[in-house]
Amino acid sequence: MNAPPQQINLELGEKEAEGIYANFAVISHSPAEFVMDFTRILPGVPKTKVYARLIMAPQHVKSLARALNDNIEKYEKQYGEIKLFGQDQNKPFGFQQSASPAPKPKT
Repeated sequence: MNAPPQQINLELGEKEAEGIYANFAVISHSPAEFVMDFTRILPGVPKTKVYARLIMAPQHVKSLARALNDNIEKYEKQYGEIKLFGQDQNKPFGFQQSASPAPKPKT
């Protein structure tokens, strides 16, 4: 017998409600966790900073990936296919994978 899903009350603070815009992410992992650093790349600006860092267990990242894929499918059914720019020119654009270990925070 399946238990009914638990309802979770989310509290959204004023600062968090504003959100953080990111158009670039560096994703790295260790055996125990995934680290996702979100930033923005601006044309002609060679330097940026990390605006948000998420650290998650591998199981939670896999659940997140499934939830994102599900939402992308629903979005595309409603609005049409999402086009990825830069794929035809074999140039990296947007979110990229990193083969390197997670960067250590500055102390």
